[in-house]
Amino acid sequence: MQNKDTIVIFGGSGFVGSHLIDLYAETFHIVSVDIREPKQRVAGVEYVRADVRDLSTFVTSKPPARIYNFAAVHTTPGHEFWEYYDTNINGAVQVTKFAERCGVSEIIFTSSISVYGPSEDMKTEGSVTAPESAYGYSKFLSEEIHRAWLERDVSRRLTIVRPAVVFGAHEGGNFTRMARLLQRGFFIFPGRKDTIKACVYVKDLIEAIEFARNEPENYKLFNAAYPERYTIEQIVGTFIADHFPKAKSYLVPKGIVTLAAKLLYLTKGLGIGIHPDRVQKLVRSTDIFPEWLVAKGYAFSFNLKKGLFDWSKDTGGRFS
Repeated sequence: MQNKDTIVIFGGSGFVGSHLIDLYAETFHIVSVDIREPKQRVAGVEYVRADVRDLSTFVTSKPPARIYNFAAVHTTPGHEFWEYYDTNINGAVQVTKFAERCGVSEIIFTSSISVYGPSEDMKTEGSVTAPESAYGYSKFLSEEIHRAWLERDVSRRLTIVRPAVVFGAHEGGNFTRMARLLQRGFFIFPGRKDTIKACVYVKDLIEAIEFARNEPENYKLFNAAYPERYTIEQIVGTFIADHFPKAKSYLVPKGIVTLAAKLLYLTKGLGIGIHPDRVQKLVRSTDIFPEWLVAKGYAFSFNLKKGLFDWSKDTGGRFS
């Protein structure tokens, strides 16, 4: 441990943080900082219980080589409006203060495609940001806080990634809910099948982050999404063709699906987290293009099909 560089991962017990730990556990001395206990501890990793909203007393045994700020309140729906601002903005302030206090010159920050706001138009890194949700606004403001940290010292390095829908082991989100429905034998499209849902496999996200942070510019901002920009029909179709061949999909008017979602949410029906707001998400495209990565000639290791196969392999076909 003494000969290894230290890296700090705020939000290390979360979905993306745990995958980054898996990648670097043998290479670095990792300090994983989270308000939650990890689902599974990795040997050699130093786990610290701390609230990212107040890091005034947080210290490491030696100055970190770099910081990953993955800590966030992000599930939507699921939180009051103020909670997104309280954690995400205060967290950005506290992480950058910690970096200044310890002389850390590199931060990698996970933002969100929510900063673009809802739209059927394709968005690139050069698109105007127009967040509408509390989560989107909080991430937009958090980006500004990190950029202000960068501008205070020309020797610093900052990488900001805006991930699309991230899927993979331990995700527990949109793709997991989709898999649970298909395991039950069905999926219902609420009024349309052509909604674009840009996505990226978690292992590809981690690799893209590491590619970006190693590029020579001191500031990198990029979208993490497959350039194919898959539709919801393509995603469901790939699940069915390769993993759930007996499952069926149906196109049902949005109003009926929304009403059913309200009833199921109130009664906890099916136990898969169906919520009326998530139905609305299924009819709103997130058409995100990774222009920066494409311009750099970056090639993803996976795609939708390969990512689902790898996820299935890692979880014994459970998609958990």
